[in-house]
Amino acid sequence: MQPIQTTNKENSPYVQLLLLGIYALVGLIVFALVAFALIFLVYDFDAVQSLVGVNPNLKMHIGAMKIILTAQQLGLFLTPALLLAITEGRKPHRFYGMALPKPQLMLLVFMLMACAMPAMGFVNELNQKMVLPDFLKGIQAWMKRLEDEGEKTTIALLKMTSFGAYLINLFVVAIVPAICEEFIFRGALQRTFLRWIKNPHVAIWTSAFIFSTIHFQFFGFFPRLLLGAGFGYIYFWTKSIWCTIFAHFLNNGFAVTMAWYFQRNNLPINQDEGMTTPWYGYVISAILTIALLKFLKDGTTKQVEQEH
Repeated sequence: MQPIQTTNKENSPYVQLLLLGIYALVGLIVFALVAFALIFLVYDFDAVQSLVGVNPNLKMHIGAMKIILTAQQLGLFLTPALLLAITEGRKPHRFYGMALPKPQLMLLVFMLMACAMPAMGFVNELNQKMVLPDFLKGIQAWMKRLEDEGEKTTIALLKMTSFGAYLINLFVVAIVPAICEEFIFRGALQRTFLRWIKNPHVAIWTSAFIFSTIHFQFFGFFPRLLLGAGFGYIYFWTKSIWCTIFAHFLNNGFAVTMAWYFQRNNLPINQDEGMTTPWYGYVISAILTIALLKFLKDGTTKQVEQEH
């Protein structure tokens, strides 16, 4: 008689959140040390100083910045997500749903992201015009200062003089964040919140709120919140982390590609900010996005029912 094999019960959601916090702190420290050592070996001590702000006269070292940003993604986001699965005695492949999705599902995600871009651009325009009440002017000034500093860093990072630089930026700005951020925010956090709260909508929007807040770009908070929620629903319906990674990559990769295109044609890197879309373009974008989300939900739900 064969013994009945049981699956080890997972830790409580509270313990999982605590573990994620500990793993994130340790991962951030370890990868930061490795990154600084690599920067010192590849460049020089001035590059290290430019990152830590020891010498304010030094200009930002873009190559060093890209190394530290990649290390931050790996240590703060990907490492805790993978370590959580290992701690729970699960293979990440099963824990996060890493089976390759069907091509038609990826095509649907591509169409969804393409149709959503004008509507997301409209939300971003509204968010950029955000004005807080008078008693919060100090907070608004702080938020604006963070936004300006972030914009300067982004413009510096996206300066590309060759196709090789474009590929490097595509890796640093699109591929790495898409993988690392989706594993932590959708794979780990959303999954843990769902076990805790039991309500998928609350779990999805809570994860999206944290996803948007942690970027510290408050004049882009609401489009990023909607984007995170969209990724969350895609993950919840498809049960595939690769679908959300692909959607995230399309969003970031489009920004990198547009920056590359503008520079190749001697246009300002933020040229798209001056581009306008007719009001009916936003309406069509919103309608198509909602329709495709419903189609995705209905299609994946039907597939799950057939499999069971």
